[in-house]
Amino acid sequence: MNARLPEKYRYIVVEGPVGAGKTSLARVMGERTGGMALLEDPDANPFLPGFYQDRMRYALPAQLYFLFQRSAQVRKLSQPDLFAGLTVADFMIDKDALFARLTLSDDEFALYRQVWAQLKPQAPVPDLVIYLQASPATLVERVRRRGVAYERNIPDEYLVQLAESYARFFHQYDAAPVLTVNSENLNFVDQPGDFDLLLQRVIAMRGPREFFNLGS
Repeated sequence: MNARLPEKYRYIVVEGPVGAGKTSLARVMGERTGGMALLEDPDANPFLPGFYQDRMRYALPAQLYFLFQRSAQVRKLSQPDLFAGLTVADFMIDKDALFARLTLSDDEFALYRQVWAQLKPQAPVPDLVIYLQASPATLVERVRRRGVAYERNIPDEYLVQLAESYARFFHQYDAAPVLTVNSENLNFVDQPGDFDLLLQRVIAMRGPREFFNLGS
């Protein structure tokens, strides 16, 4: 049975650092609501395995590949036939610069900004952003547990830096309502009740910034 969301939700973005569970939640939300899941495809990035082994060498091509990929994906959101119902994405184009600033040198970042200016990637403002948080230790444990071959080379310190960058980004973000979710004790894939609790919180949202922690 599909879950029901208020009509005001047409475009929901699930975001968070590597290991937070954003793709899993976006997929489940799309399935449970009858919406379309718009998912990143990191496995298609030929530079990503090299990036996790040698960040200085592969950061720029990996970042530009993702920029082109994400830009192509968000263009779909402007097509009425694809955007008629609910779309749940596991990324937002606004966060692209977050990764770029974290991984690129100053000269590379300047080049990246030039490419961004030429592409002018645009997406509708989300009706809601669900920001998944987890401690760095949990992110590290989840990444190691899922056993993706190229992720074995992700340094723990990179995941820590990424989590901190996300926290700073969403502390300042005010373009759309944000529901910050502590995902430490939530399993939206194997525990349907966890998704039901999240859905209730989404439906009950009234303010532009709210928090959801299991048991709160």
